[in-house]
Amino acid sequence: MEKSPLKSLYEVAVSRKAEPQEGSYTAYLFDAGIDKILKKVGEEAAETIIAAKNGDKELLVGEISDLAYHLVVMMVECGVPLDDVIAELDARAQKIGNLKKFKQTDRNT
Repeated sequence: MEKSPLKSLYEVAVSRKAEPQEGSYTAYLFDAGIDKILKKVGEEAAETIIAAKNGDKELLVGEISDLAYHLVVMMVECGVPLDDVIAELDARAQKIGNLKKFKQTDRNT
């Protein structure tokens, strides 16, 4: 079975953290620390939102990819295994009828 691109990306990030390579952006992020990594996650999330709002699918694909990359770096930095996230997503995919009732609010107040 072929490895998923996300799994490959995660493994590269783990490798860069364990054995930093000069000139590697991933190694730079790990060296800069969690605050820099979280800043990049936030920036990429905002850029993803803007691309979605503007309706530019090509740009949106790029921004989603940037966000996914920075999320993976954050996961590695925080010690979150990709398999744990995949297992959680699989568990959530099995749920049916879990739509929460949302309180109606007056958005004009």
